[in-house]
Amino acid sequence: MSSSEATAYDAIIVGAGQAGPSLAGRLADAGQTVAIVERKLVGGTCVNYGCIPTKTWVASAYAAHLARRGAEYGIGTGDVTVDMAKVKARKDEIITADRVQVEGWLEGSDNCTLIRGHARFIDPHTMEVGDQLITGKRIFLNVGGRATVPDIPGLADVDYLTNVGILDLDVVPEHLVIIGGSYIGLEFAQMFRRFGAEVTVVERGPRLASREDDDVCVAIKDILEREGIAIQLNSNDIRVEKDGDGVAVSTGTDVVRGSHLLVAVGRVPNTDDLGLDAAGVDTDARGYITVDDELRTNVEHIWALGDCNGRGAFTHTSYNDFEIVAANLLDDEPRRVSDRIPTYALYIDPPLGRAGMTVAQVKASGRKALVGKRPMTRVGRAIEKGETQGFMKVVVDAETNQILGAAILGVGGDEVVHCILDLMAAKAPYTTMTHTVHIHPTVAELVPTMLEGLRPLQ
Repeated sequence: MSSSEATAYDAIIVGAGQAGPSLAGRLADAGQTVAIVERKLVGGTCVNYGCIPTKTWVASAYAAHLARRGAEYGIGTGDVTVDMAKVKARKDEIITADRVQVEGWLEGSDNCTLIRGHARFIDPHTMEVGDQLITGKRIFLNVGGRATVPDIPGLADVDYLTNVGILDLDVVPEHLVIIGGSYIGLEFAQMFRRFGAEVTVVERGPRLASREDDDVCVAIKDILEREGIAIQLNSNDIRVEKDGDGVAVSTGTDVVRGSHLLVAVGRVPNTDDLGLDAAGVDTDARGYITVDDELRTNVEHIWALGDCNGRGAFTHTSYNDFEIVAANLLDDEPRRVSDRIPTYALYIDPPLGRAGMTVAQVKASGRKALVGKRPMTRVGRAIEKGETQGFMKVVVDAETNQILGAAILGVGGDEVVHCILDLMAAKAPYTTMTHTVHIHPTVAELVPTMLEGLRPLQ
């Protein structure tokens, strides 16, 4: 089949994750013909394997944990049991409803055609999907990423789980061993410990959640260890082998025997089988598609959005990628990736909400700064809820009085951080918050109190 026999569209969108469907809707509403190609599940990582299923399980795990603590609140609960099949069924129901909603919207949209299959470039404007060819005046890549499979001796010889496979479990593992002490691994560690599993985290490096400041890393480790999670750091000679029906993980200094193994050591972009060479699209050494500040690749009519462009690895950054592209193409509104402030959360309990720079990054920049810190043990609402683990910390530019970054590790931290994020986006001085009356009793009301106690960063 030649390109002359291909079906022509104004736009081709490859991948129906967080950015793709929204962009398809905007382009279709603008009168453009759109083909959106999805090789597996509409909704991408967030809906099917990421935010929605994992936070659904986090909620179930929290319910079990709180029930076990009932006596602390004067509540008698009796024995707490976990029906993992029901936990899984609840998760499946929620993600299916979300996915079906997006599918129905796409399939019912005028000017938009949902094509099932794997898309590859034939030339810069032409893509092959199965036995059909499609051409696009513009092409948008929203192909996401997948779990990294590390080169660990023996790993190929054992059954192991990634963030995808573990979501199919309908029984609680006897002993879950997790290789990787970053965000995905830590969330699964805590939730399965609360479901009733023995859990061991094996991390190559000297810290958990290594991109965070030292005090945050230490506090996270303490929170998890208090719940009975075993943590082995500095495991720089990891090997894996079968151990009966389970696995044995050698850390270099110890051997951890488990019934199940989860590998959570990072993500790689789904760019290796797109035929990018045929389109002339550049990637970096890790396979991420190179984009400019408006998410355009080196090929003028091709953009890359979401996890595959290396400019963010979150649902919210992927959706913002859509907003940036739509604003520039359709709204005559200049928007850039460099405008956004890095922000994310770690959904252990209590959660970590992060915005902007870490203290380590501020120190490395050489600027004069102020820092404030307050333990959750001094937050009235946290005391009342019986959830006093963690702390809040903020770093401020000493010359402009603008907030540079914050870490809120504590109850409601994933929500509280947004009041700081909004202040940063407005480029307002921190005194804007200290002069604002907040509701009592809340966690957020202690942010101004923390800011009133700023000290020079040493």
